Amino acid sequence: MTHLPPPAEELRLLDAELWRLEARRAQLLARRAWLLASLQSSRPAAPPLPPAAPRPEASAPRVQNVLLLLGGILLTVAAIAFTLVSWGHLGITGRALVLGTVTLAVLAAPLPLLRRGLRSTAESVAGLGLALTVLDAYALHEAALAGTDGTGYAAAAAAVLAGLWAAYGRGLGALRLPLPAALVAAQLPLTLWSVAAGADPYAVATALLVTAGLDTVLALVLPAGAVGALGAVRVTATAGGYGLGGWGALAAGWLSWTATGPGDAARAAALLAFAAVIALVAAARLPEPGVATGTAVAGGLLLVAAAGGPLRVFLPAGWAVPVHLVLGVALSAAVRADRLPEPVRQGLVRAAAAVQALALLWAVPLVVVTLLGPLGWAERPWRGEPSDARAAVTVHTPWPPYAGQALLVLVAVAGVLFLAGRHAARRPWARTGALVLAWAACVALPAVLGLPYVAGLAVLGAVTVATAFLPTPWPAPAGSLHLAFLSLATQSATLTVLSALTVSCATASRWPRLAPVAAPAALGYATALAVATGAAAGWQPSHTALLVLCVPVAAALAAARLGASAATVPVEVTGAAAALLALGLAAPDAPMLATVLAVCGVIAAGTAARPDRRQAAYPAAALFLLATWVRLAAWDVTTPEAYTLPVTVPALLVGAWRRHRAPLTRSWTAYGPGLAATLVPSLAAAWSDPQWPRPLLLGAAALLGTLLGARHRLRAPLVLGGSVLVLDALHELAPYLVQVADALPRWVPPALAGVLLLAVGATYERRLRDVRHVREVLGRMN
Repeated sequence: MTHLPPPAEELRLLDAELWRLEARRAQLLARRAWLLASLQSSRPAAPPLPPAAPRPEASAPRVQNVLLLLGGILLTVAAIAFTLVSWGHLGITGRALVLGTVTLAVLAAPLPLLRRGLRSTAESVAGLGLALTVLDAYALHEAALAGTDGTGYAAAAAAVLAGLWAAYGRGLGALRLPLPAALVAAQLPLTLWSVAAGADPYAVATALLVTAGLDTVLALVLPAGAVGALGAVRVTATAGGYGLGGWGALAAGWLSWTATGPGDAARAAALLAFAAVIALVAAARLPEPGVATGTAVAGGLLLVAAAGGPLRVFLPAGWAVPVHLVLGVALSAAVRADRLPEPVRQGLVRAAAAVQALALLWAVPLVVVTLLGPLGWAERPWRGEPSDARAAVTVHTPWPPYAGQALLVLVAVAGVLFLAGRHAARRPWARTGALVLAWAACVALPAVLGLPYVAGLAVLGAVTVATAFLPTPWPAPAGSLHLAFLSLATQSATLTVLSALTVSCATASRWPRLAPVAAPAALGYATALAVATGAAAGWQPSHTALLVLCVPVAAALAAARLGASAATVPVEVTGAAAALLALGLAAPDAPMLATVLAVCGVIAAGTAARPDRRQAAYPAAALFLLATWVRLAAWDVTTPEAYTLPVTVPALLVGAWRRHRAPLTRSWTAYGPGLAATLVPSLAAAWSDPQWPRPLLLGAAALLGTLLGARHRLRAPLVLGGSVLVLDALHELAPYLVQVADALPRWVPPALAGVLLLAVGATYERRLRDVRHVREVLGRMN
């Protein structure tokens, strides 16, 4: 059998083996480093690399294109200058010969250039030729057709030039510029002809949309992956379709918005429908899904505007938005029923959602006034019962127009979202939005209907209670705050509503899901109820503070019962906030402030009895000390030691007994409260005492505490005693220091400060080391 040594022997063997391995590894690493150094010293130095040749900052094709572009621009500028300046110095024959010869020569020049393979140069020369044809058209109008209408001539010239450029481009198939230029010229004739004929805005918008439709057809006919001249034509047609189509749709929308009669509204609606058809047909044929969806969104919005424009003329004021909302909802329902390409369907659904979002934006003022209007009662509470619920929410804000229609919009969109929530993918956000909108509608309902003030409060209270048990309960806190501010109009309403909210929140806190919000809300409303009760009873704020202290007591008891619940910390924070409010209310009355401090100390001490809140003992001790000092100050006590020493001696004895039973008890816990109970009030009294016995006795006691703390390495006596000793010494030496300062020249204090700074700077590092040493010594003390 295999012999197994005892565990201690086996551990010794393993340690010895690991030590030998580490020693061998260190030896091998040292040998490897020596070999690398020897190889590097024997390797010949590498010859310096030749300097890198400077890289050109621009490629040859780019330089060529820039030069050709500049040359074409300069020649075009020269031709324009000749036409505008030198044209009048030549006769009719000379004019025709010069322009005709130059234009034909330039237009013919790309042929030999293409045969020689100079395509870029041919493109530049062709661009110059196209510019010359524009100058020829201008020169012809100035020389022979000056009496004709300029707009009509421009339309005819644009059409002729578009045809000539297209034929020129087809003849020179290798050039990319003529065909797109012809398409750019073709954008002008219809619109210019309508303007020249004196057509109304409807005809001009029609011309824009027809041109955009032709551009769309051309862009869809050409293949998506076309290159060269056809690719440039497709890009130009796409830009023309979107550009002119957008201007035509905006013009049609403006005409629909400003239409005053059925006929005008119908004509504008026809234009909007035509624009919508162009957009939807393009969206169905576009290969890019993102572009197709965006185009379909525009088409859906145009459809809704086209359908709602004629109806708006017959509707009373304020009903245009609800009608468009209904049309948007109908569009969404129709899209689900039809078989459309997926990008188009998605675009129409998004268009319907955009209509609903715009309708909600129109209804926002109603919600804002309803929710934020009652905040004005905080400035002037209990001024009397308002005439109705609408007057209660319009304390400082005007009532928005068409509130009833805005309420219908909220309800309608909430219903749509609720129906959309049946879809699994959209269920969470749709149902949340539906609940929020339904809550907003219910909150605004009393003000919209003009219900009596009390009835409005009852409705809002019922809504608040109902929303607390919904899957999305977060509107409930907002609703309760709204109800609380709304109740500030009268005293009876305030007390009734705050009582109801306190009871409701306390009841709701029994459900674990609602406890983290409902429990602190109950305490908060209880605090407000205590303040309101004191104000209704005519109490002084300092006396109301005692009633407010009931809330911290309840919070401490509830936190002890909740244990490790998620509501424990919110409850404790709310109780602490109520205690601070009580301290603020009692601050003007010193005796009552001392009482409140003592009660807060009792609450903190009771909290410290819990195993997980032992640290609350420190604020409890501090509160008791503050209560004692405030009480002594309130009694105008000139000999505080008569009251503090009977407390200090037993406190120090109890602290010593506790450290004897539990040596790990910190000195701040054992001796801190007892020492502070006497030293701090005595120090305050010594600073205002002109006699010498109290400062002397206080200094002796502080010195004794400092020495005992240093002897037994206890932090509390050392820090408290030393601090009081220094302050007492400064108080005693202050008159002499003032006399010395008056006797010294004015330049001595700055000089001494400078010398001190230089000394500190010279020994900065050593001083820092000394400070760290003192800090470490204090840290090791108990």
